[in-house]
Amino acid sequence: MRIDKYLWCVRYYKTRNMVTEVCKKNHVTVNGITAKPSKEVFPGDKVTFRKDQITYIITVLDIPPNRVGAKLADIYRRDETPEESFAHLEMLKLSKAHYRKFGEGRPTKKDRRDLDDFEFDTNEEQEDETE
Repeated sequence: MRIDKYLWCVRYYKTRNMVTEVCKKNHVTVNGITAKPSKEVFPGDKVTFRKDQITYIITVLDIPPNRVGAKLADIYRRDETPEESFAHLEMLKLSKAHYRKFGEGRPTKKDRRDLDDFEFDTNEEQEDETE
């Protein structure tokens, strides 16, 4: 089965076109070799690809006859992605949410003044501690 069809069948990507674009950008490797969308995969192959800032590593266990349900996808693949990758993604999400909420746009003058006051206050505290 083609690599683009396989990744689509085991539900890593929503459309085959998305997988094709990722392959054209050289983000997919099969057994350590960069794969074109038409690369054939067989049981036992290691597939590595990058999606949402995570490098996924999967092993092909079997070839699905067609697109399978999400609950059945684990029959055809073994996910060997390190847990640290998912933890790193969570930290990125939390750090972005901490700074500004999504959809608030650019900082206002009031936001900027608040930031300046906060920085000024912390600098004063540090100077007091050194004395």
